[in-house]
Amino acid sequence: MFIYNVTVTLEDSIHDEWLRWMKDVHIPHVMQTGFFVENRICKLLTEEKETTYAIQYTFRGMDDLHKYQKEHAPRLQQDHKEKFKDKFAAFRTILEII
Repeated sequence: MFIYNVTVTLEDSIHDEWLRWMKDVHIPHVMQTGFFVENRICKLLTEEKETTYAIQYTFRGMDDLHKYQKEHAPRLQQDHKEKFKDKFAAFRTILEII
């Protein structure tokens, strides 16, 4: 099993709207693609001014992730970018569950 981890740092001005949108819209859309088996939102505990979250999606194999990235990720990432433009920074990592 693997984790597709999306780390997002937000401006405070969008925090509440972003979190609600992630829970109610974005994550359900990602899960509806059928490539992930579970998800979680983790808040990083730091002393930094900005708030940072790690959104984690568990998947079974690299083929699933590659298909998701090809068939769905560009559209879903664009939706996020358009909704919260210039008020966040994001990066993605892939983790293997040992």
